[in-house]
Amino acid sequence: MKGLVVRNTGSWYTVLVDDDQLLDCKIKGAFRLKGIRSTNPVAVGDWVEIDADELFITDICDRRNYIIRKSINLSKQSQIIASNVDQAFLLVTVSHPQTSTTFIDRFLASAEAYRVAVVLLFNKTDLLNEDELFRQGELMKLYSGIGYECLAITATEASSLIQVQTLLYGKVSVFSGHSGVGKSTLLNHFIAGHQQKTAPLSEAHDQGMHTTTFSEMFRVNGVDMGKSFVIDTPGIRGFGTFDFEPEEVGHYFREIFLESTHCRFSNCTHTHEPGCAVLCAVEEGKIAMSRYQSYLSMLGDKEENRYRAAY
Repeated sequence: MKGLVVRNTGSWYTVLVDDDQLLDCKIKGAFRLKGIRSTNPVAVGDWVEIDADELFITDICDRRNYIIRKSINLSKQSQIIASNVDQAFLLVTVSHPQTSTTFIDRFLASAEAYRVAVVLLFNKTDLLNEDELFRQGELMKLYSGIGYECLAITATEASSLIQVQTLLYGKVSVFSGHSGVGKSTLLNHFIAGHQQKTAPLSEAHDQGMHTTTFSEMFRVNGVDMGKSFVIDTPGIRGFGTFDFEPEEVGHYFREIFLESTHCRFSNCTHTHEPGCAVLCAVEEGKIAMSRYQSYLSMLGDKEENRYRAAY
């Protein structure tokens, strides 16, 4: 029997089968013997084959894409956040808490590598002062200029909810971001009969406290939403990437890849080579310094052996 994994608690996997029945299943030890290096060999969004009598997952169908990051506690392993998604929404806050451009860029690069479209949601707009609103505007100009859709929202306002819900129609969407950026508050408006926990920011560090502890998929509430699903994921503080060779990193920064076609050397690392079009573009302001620094930090990951195989 084939089904869709809609919940992963770490030890149990809830699988949705054809008749809308939910089955709590386990995986056989054989999964951990296939060379899979991720902490969760089965992820929310996976299509799986199950033994309905014994409630075991027996096989994973091929994934068309996934979002992956470095495991927090096991640096040599990866964590698949979600698979088989149509788009990812990254919630960003300029303040309360602050989302760094490095975090944004790493998420975008990973999504680019695994062919996942990303929408940037700049949340908590209502809380920003004049300087913070200017900063948010500059960031939105930067990322929209690269080609990413950006929305300034307030998760509690109807107009913002309508904007986001329109983008959810008929798709499987994963929501991610730091703890405290308002992800659960936003999703609670789209999930019928279920309320994710929310919590105030830590006053000491202006950071969110984890309220979502595992990934879970929900149907989107609303008239004519059809087969629209959202995947809520635990808040993440850092974002590592996998399987990138140094010469590939620039491929996942859209503007760097575009300029690199004019470099003198085909294997240019865009760090020191003569005739590097990327370095010229940075000097001329065509490529934002923050994006270039994020690119360099990812090159540094490779040098420090931080990249790990996903499988």
